Amino acid sequence: MNMDDDVITTLKLLIIGESGVGKSSLLLRFTEDTFDPDQAATIGVDFKVKTLSIDGNKAKLAIWDTAGQERFRTLTPSYYRGAQGVILVYDVTKRETFTRLENWLNELETYTTRNEIVKMLVGNKIDRDDPEVDRNEGLKFARKHSMLFIEASAKTKDGVQCAFEELVEKILQTPGLWESENQGQKVRLGDQEHGGGRACGGYCSIP
Repeated sequence: MNMDDDVITTLKLLIIGESGVGKSSLLLRFTEDTFDPDQAATIGVDFKVKTLSIDGNKAKLAIWDTAGQERFRTLTPSYYRGAQGVILVYDVTKRETFTRLENWLNELETYTTRNEIVKMLVGNKIDRDDPEVDRNEGLKFARKHSMLFIEASAKTKDGVQCAFEELVEKILQTPGLWESENQGQKVRLGDQEHGGGRACGGYCSIP
């Protein structure tokens, strides 16, 4: 496919979860391929843009990252509005961040403006040797709520690229999510079979 013929689709993605689970670290690893062990807590909303090519399709991602602390909850209505995809993050070494995922899902359902929004559950910090949440628990929760699932480490890069790629691919396979934002544009889904994914297929599980 001639890259000059590619149409760039703009997608709004969110990263949500409790404070300290590594949302900003995942975002930095994906957008800038860096990791800061002393990453400060996000104050308010952080926003990054990255262009990603999936099976010959180019998508411009506007990725919103906000703090998980309660005092920032007033940001949520505008934060969620118009999003096509969301990454829910928990820390595999802190069970409370996993048990509070239900609260985040409830908030997502309350504020999101799209019924077909694609959700990806990410268990972060798998580089640590003190896990409190088993992979099967994450997979079971993801299947229960019709989410994609992956375990990842912003520190080692494991699963990070995959999480975003799989999320975007699923959005592109759901035309109702982006066609209204791209009037008059056409997004080519390519000629490839959408099977187990690319090199990251071993990580991702699609319920």
